[in-house]
Amino acid sequence: MVRHVIAGVDGSTESLAAAHWAAREALRRGMELRLVHAWEWHPRPPASVPVGTGQRAWAEQILDEVARSVRAAHPGLGIEVRLVREAPVAALLDATDEAEPLVLGSRGLSGLAGFVVGSVSQRVVARSTCPVVLVRSGESAAGEHLPAPDGVSPDEIPELPYRDVVLGLDVSHPCDELIEFAFVAARRRGTGLRVIHAYRVPAAYAVDDVRGPVPATELLAERERAVVAALRPWCAKFPEVTVAETVVEGRAAGALVDASPDASLVVVGRRIRDARPGPHTGPVTHAVLHHVGCPVAVVPHT
Repeated sequence: MVRHVIAGVDGSTESLAAAHWAAREALRRGMELRLVHAWEWHPRPPASVPVGTGQRAWAEQILDEVARSVRAAHPGLGIEVRLVREAPVAALLDATDEAEPLVLGSRGLSGLAGFVVGSVSQRVVARSTCPVVLVRSGESAAGEHLPAPDGVSPDEIPELPYRDVVLGLDVSHPCDELIEFAFVAARRRGTGLRVIHAYRVPAAYAVDDVRGPVPATELLAERERAVVAALRPWCAKFPEVTVAETVVEGRAAGALVDASPDASLVVVGRRIRDARPGPHTGPVTHAVLHHVGCPVAVVPHT
């Protein structure tokens, strides 16, 4: 099966940003880009459909405009378009069979509010079998790279070094798919990988007046050793990727949000839980999707 980088588009500014991010990712991977737009016929057309325009014609126009914009920015990229008459969530989940990855837009309000994940994106992330990247409106090539010196033109931005890739790592459930995705993303960008592990000190440690801070110090050392052990085989497999480990006491979501302004991509996992009813993203991933400003890759794993 030939895989593509696939972007779901719906005419919004965030989906246009997602399509352009997906185009850059396709070039990084040496793959073709597929743009997918799903539409459903409604007895009463949505307000977004101009008066006198058929719903299918409007859907075709949305897809054509996005394709023209991406082709103009990346004339050498192979682009395929697909118009699907199906519910958006179902159409995008069907697309995951051939996606590597699936890229979707997500509405952002402000630097403080972060992501406001739409119902379609949220449901797709929670059920997808392939990695899903969420991109905010306004995301551009410049945001993926380190700040440009004065006098650098937009055409020269791709030559600037990328910002680091940030990986959120849970040492109690280290996952090969998640770690490999982050290392490969860093290698493709020729940049470093910053691995963040956050933990909470058990209450018993905090109230032990006799032993003082020693147990907490020992716990920090244990977590640091666990992070190094989890990453050791991957560092050997990807020697060209510079890895920096950060182990902090606190909430994982907060640590990842703090690291995101200097990141080109934040990578988090979503555990596939067969025993739990319904789709889930997990509290850390859910918080990251709502508060991180840069693109976020959610990698499903067992």
